[in-house]
Amino acid sequence: MSKIEAPEQRDDLGAAGEQLSTAPQEDAPNLPSLGVIGWLRWFWRQLTSMRVALILLLLLSLGAIPGSLIPQSDVDELKVQDFMDRHTTLGPLYDKLQLFDVYSSVWFSAIYILLFVSLIGCIVPRTWQFVGQLRGRPPGAPRKLTRLPAYTTWRTTAEPEQVHEAALALLERRRFRAHTAAGSVAAEKGYLREAGNLIFHIALIVMLIAFAAGQLLKSEGGKLVMEGDGFSNTLSQYDDFKSGSLFDTDDLAPFHFTLDDFKGTYEKSGPNRGTPRTYRADVTYTEGADGPAKKKSIEVNKPLEVDGSKVYLIGHGYAPKVTVRDPKGKVIYEAAVPLLPIDQNGTATGAIKVLDGYKNKSGVKEQLGFNAFFVPTFAGEGKGQMFSQFPAPDFPVLALSAYHGSLGVDSGVPQNVYQLDTRKMKKFKDSQGELFKKRLLPGETMKLPNGAGSITFEKDLKEWATFQISQEPGSVWALAGAIAAIAGLAGSLFIQRRRVWVRAVRGADGVTVVEMAGLGRSESAKLPEELSDLAAHLHEKAPSAPDPDPDAHAVSASASDSEPDAVPAEGAEK
Repeated sequence: MSKIEAPEQRDDLGAAGEQLSTAPQEDAPNLPSLGVIGWLRWFWRQLTSMRVALILLLLLSLGAIPGSLIPQSDVDELKVQDFMDRHTTLGPLYDKLQLFDVYSSVWFSAIYILLFVSLIGCIVPRTWQFVGQLRGRPPGAPRKLTRLPAYTTWRTTAEPEQVHEAALALLERRRFRAHTAAGSVAAEKGYLREAGNLIFHIALIVMLIAFAAGQLLKSEGGKLVMEGDGFSNTLSQYDDFKSGSLFDTDDLAPFHFTLDDFKGTYEKSGPNRGTPRTYRADVTYTEGADGPAKKKSIEVNKPLEVDGSKVYLIGHGYAPKVTVRDPKGKVIYEAAVPLLPIDQNGTATGAIKVLDGYKNKSGVKEQLGFNAFFVPTFAGEGKGQMFSQFPAPDFPVLALSAYHGSLGVDSGVPQNVYQLDTRKMKKFKDSQGELFKKRLLPGETMKLPNGAGSITFEKDLKEWATFQISQEPGSVWALAGAIAAIAGLAGSLFIQRRRVWVRAVRGADGVTVVEMAGLGRSESAKLPEELSDLAAHLHEKAPSAPDPDPDAHAVSASASDSEPDAVPAEGAEK
């Protein structure tokens, strides 16, 4: 039996080399004869070509970059305004280019829609063509098998019909689609390559639809919840809320949860000191208006899932409990005030605002305001600045500075609850005429100057957690599309579509000449290896004939000149 050869592949293989791919062939436009319809057809072919689809996909990826680097209006309008204030030249330019609203901009939407149309226009005809190929049969063998990339031949005493039957059975066992055609056996394998290619592009369309639906129908909001307090999934309960343009607030899933306890433990030594080891919010939740109460622990990347909504734990902090008394000692304010962390060790700032109930010594109604600075673990007096040394509340200290007057909340202008507006307020002053301030340990009291009252840092230090409540209807489809795209891409890259032909004809000397050849969509070393393996198994059913004597061989060679298709390829090993 001869070895597998790989001669140069030629272009005149006829039907045998066609339809190994469903990729459309692009015709060069005949510019002088193109009319309006011709130009439209040419433009459509360009738009639906894979080259243009890849270019659009690249443009979509590049267009998403400014959406990640530049503040977006639908995410944080305050950051956008701050960017505009700090960049008086770039800000208006970015605004005109819609870089603050990338994902809803005209240019990004245009790329998105063109990519969508390009993929559909590319996939639909290729799908029908692929279905047609599946319903058809592999084409018959070329006249000269020696021109194919992989080829082998030998002589056998078996009848041609027996060789064809054995080849057909062998190829079908190897899961080839095989049949007998024109005195040869034609077989084909690797249809999953084109199927994977189509699945990949269909999955891209599914992902585009899922992302579009997710942006239009999504909702996302944040809520800070104190230990012991709860949250109901209604619009009025959110601290901040944003949604897609097609979202209806009636679609908010009805549920309620209460933060029972927040548990946080941290590494106490080593290079990872302060790293959270336990970061968990224990909640009790109910589904619907009258659902049974259930327990759940929410951790990072382990959200609570309720009726299509996910509740993520995204932050944690402390809320010192304070009690404020007026000059007569009457309690006018008592609450745990959440403060916002400014570093990884829990150092936090905020404001305490007493809006009602306070009268100064003269009986005049005023409002009180305190700037608050809290550290859960104080380094100690004289040991550097007042920043926390550890996230756990090992040595909590609350620093306060006091003001009185008008907080400005009655003006109708929204205020940040964590910042104190002192423009209409006066300082409480110490004996040096400076702003009155003091550091307090749990249980200590700061008495305001001239008997104006007091504020006490209670020992009951509470904790809070912030949650993000998200409703993303397209996320499951996007995930399914991503998985299908990876699977389809793997199939299109690692599966080779190939064809094999077996021809057995009786030579002039009465001995059957067997030819086997293979053709793949792309050149690969696996095709000659596979053909060699198939030839070895077929050779067991149709073994080589004994070598003839020299005289008979000369007669056979002379007779074979008139039948080139029935002899081994030039240079083949006997």
